[in-house]
Amino acid sequence: KVLEMTTSKTGKHGHAKCHFTAVDIFTGKKCEMLESSTHNCDVPNVNRAEYTLLDISDDGFVSLMEDSGDTKDDLSLPSGTEDLDALAVTLKEDFEEGKDLIITVLSAMNHEMIIASREAK
Repeated sequence: KVLEMTTSKTGKHGHAKCHFTAVDIFTGKKCEMLESSTHNCDVPNVNRAEYTLLDISDDGFVSLMEDSGDTKDDLSLPSGTEDLDALAVTLKEDFEEGKDLIITVLSAMNHEMIIASREAK
C-alpha cells in the first residue's frame, strides 16, 4: 500500500526520480523504492473476497465456505501484528458464542490473509 510518492527534479544525468514509501499489506513492514520517472513499475493485483466461517480448528486453521458452496481449508487465523492478533482473538470469541460470521480475505501475489470479519445478517 503506497503511503507517499515524491518526485525529484531532473539531475545532471537528465532523469527525474520517483521515491515511493509503502507498507506491506500482509506484514505491515515499511518499504521504500527509488525509480526513474521514465520507467514502469510492476503493481500487484489485490483481490478481496468474502467467505462464511464454518469452523476454527484447534491448530488455528479456519474452514470457510465460498458463495458457490465449496469449502476453503487452507487459511490460518491472522497473526503477526497487534491488530491481527486482536482480530484472531475476536474471531475465536465470536465463533464460540455461536455468531454467524462473514470473513474478508485479501489475496495478492500467491498470499492470502484474513483481514476482517463481520456478523452475517
